[in-house]
Amino acid sequence: MGRAVTVATCALNQWALDFEGNLERIFRSIDIAKSKGARYRLGPELEICGYGCSDHYYESDTLLHSFQVLEKLLESPTTQDIICDVGMPVLHRNVRYNCRVIFLNKKILLIRPKISLANGGNYRELRWFTPWSKARHVEEYFLPRIIQEVTGQETVPFGDAVLATKDTCLGAEICEELWAPNSPHIEMGLDGVEIFTNSSGSHHVLRKAHARVDLVNSATAKNGGIYILANQKGCDGDRLYYDGCAMISMNGETVAQGSQFSLDDVEVLVATLDLEDVRSYRAEISSRNLAASKVNPYPRVKVNFALSCPDDVAVPTCMPIQWRHHSPEEEISLGPACWLWDYLRRSKQAGFLLPLSGGIDSSATACIVYSMCHQVCLAVKNGNADVLADARRIVNDETYIPEDPRELCKRVFTTCYMASENSSQDTCNRAKLLAEQIGSYHINLNIDAAVKAVVGIFSVVTGRTPRFSVYGGSSRESLALQNVQARIRMVLAYLFAQLTLWARGMPGGLLVLGSANVDESLRGYLTKYDCSSADINPIGGISKTDLKNFIQYCIENFQLTALRSIMSAPPTAELEPLVDGQVAQTDEADMGMTYAELSVYGKLRKIAKAGPYSMFCKLISMWKEICTPREVASKVKHFFRMYSVNRHKMTTLTPSYHAENYSPDDNRFDLRPFLYNTSWSWQFRCIDKQVNAL
Repeated sequence: MGRAVTVATCALNQWALDFEGNLERIFRSIDIAKSKGARYRLGPELEICGYGCSDHYYESDTLLHSFQVLEKLLESPTTQDIICDVGMPVLHRNVRYNCRVIFLNKKILLIRPKISLANGGNYRELRWFTPWSKARHVEEYFLPRIIQEVTGQETVPFGDAVLATKDTCLGAEICEELWAPNSPHIEMGLDGVEIFTNSSGSHHVLRKAHARVDLVNSATAKNGGIYILANQKGCDGDRLYYDGCAMISMNGETVAQGSQFSLDDVEVLVATLDLEDVRSYRAEISSRNLAASKVNPYPRVKVNFALSCPDDVAVPTCMPIQWRHHSPEEEISLGPACWLWDYLRRSKQAGFLLPLSGGIDSSATACIVYSMCHQVCLAVKNGNADVLADARRIVNDETYIPEDPRELCKRVFTTCYMASENSSQDTCNRAKLLAEQIGSYHINLNIDAAVKAVVGIFSVVTGRTPRFSVYGGSSRESLALQNVQARIRMVLAYLFAQLTLWARGMPGGLLVLGSANVDESLRGYLTKYDCSSADINPIGGISKTDLKNFIQYCIENFQLTALRSIMSAPPTAELEPLVDGQVAQTDEADMGMTYAELSVYGKLRKIAKAGPYSMFCKLISMWKEICTPREVASKVKHFFRMYSVNRHKMTTLTPSYHAENYSPDDNRFDLRPFLYNTSWSWQFRCIDKQVNAL
């Protein structure tokens, strides 16, 4: 009868402009899909060139090389007898579109341009592409000669159409279109489309996965149908980690779930589903059927091919499953770890160096590297040949097999405690014990000689010697002396990253890891060009609150008992002199606000789009049990003064793993001035007026 269709979707770890690697991963996914009986294969958004090409999309080379890859796909025996749906940029009548190219047996069936472009937060698609605005309209696209020679076609359909096979009807969505209020799947479903496909380039944000899953399931809950979602995975060259989660859903329920975090470059999901289940589900939804009778039909591209077999009565079909979501602590353990692995292997470096202070932030960063080593060992144990080859190249040992995370950590991870006369023995001991437990190669050094030398140069030139405030110096002198220590640590971190392996008789260099959290960056509580300045920062998009919970997770899951004392110690920069041998300086006292308050300010500023006055108005209600309006006003003013005074630091912020929607990352996510009128006179006057009225 032809009712059981077998379809495949995938999550691919594509890399921007890595045309050769991208092609190889696409081929592998098609091979796997065919081996499992699939007759249709869906890939991620812009998978041929990689999603994160950014301004390289303007280059004709990107278009040329994408068509060259398409040529290889079309002419290969691998792509025969399966409908292949791939993503690439296409220039149509001198307008650049983000497209799906759908082909079968050396013939292009349809080029479907994206209708709704992602243009918020980290996305800038309108910068490079134009949305297709001609609903249910198809034009002729003249193929490049290299494609004509393979397909024998001069023109192919280009536009908003659906595919009608011998047994069903398929319609495509592209990423953002699922999130749009007028998603194409609504009208397509009413017009009889039974299988919806979505090729995505969707990145990880803490606590976001459920939203994507809910959208996919709800797409077919009201209208019936099969929904197939493919996604990019991994680090394709910037701050984002694309978190896979390929999935297949039918009639509002998940039937196949891909992993959110893994080191597998290619992951393919295959499901066999009964089309009659879709038809019977739709049959009893009278409101849907009434709307369907009035729908404006889509152009249909007829395809002489079936996704099912004629004799499929005994073919087993997939049943609904329960989606398992990771906890935020698991997400922090896995997402940044996978991102670090991609960055390490693709940068062709030999490991990481981390200034380990014995505080929560640097310790959390160390734990993420340790988690990365766990993931590598697990992947090798599960037979991942790609990970094994990468690990052997990184450690420069062709016979090496990573089995113990601590042993791998020793090879690829160097930690360094940089003591000064203002450092306590407690933090030194904490750093040393944590390094022992995770297995890193640990260095202890003292920076006092370098600090004295730098300050000495200033004294020789000016005839003045700055002093800390506890010794009678001004706040300017004290801050300058703190900054000297911090910046010398950055210089030494890069020196040791470049030459530590050389000194140990080993090849290669190390990537320097930063460890400033999202809240400190927002407040600007860091020294410009200190150890927050690094090559990459895996925790730069994570809040202090989430990092504390992650530390607790590591105590319980990795048995890192050294973290207990780190958790209980108050966060401190240790840049001011000790008092009776004990730390007197704490972060929250220095900042004039708590980390919990900072998270609230950050979410209101970015997510709720609140300026000073709006933030004050929201907080007098949120904090009415703990603060008077005058106290709230004082806190809001202090935050905005400190935020605006320090905003210039965001222009040089180390590239960080994007994990939080209130990130102050100045690169492209949080676009603001960096020279403010820090008095906020008009805004603060509005607050004062309201305080007086209250």
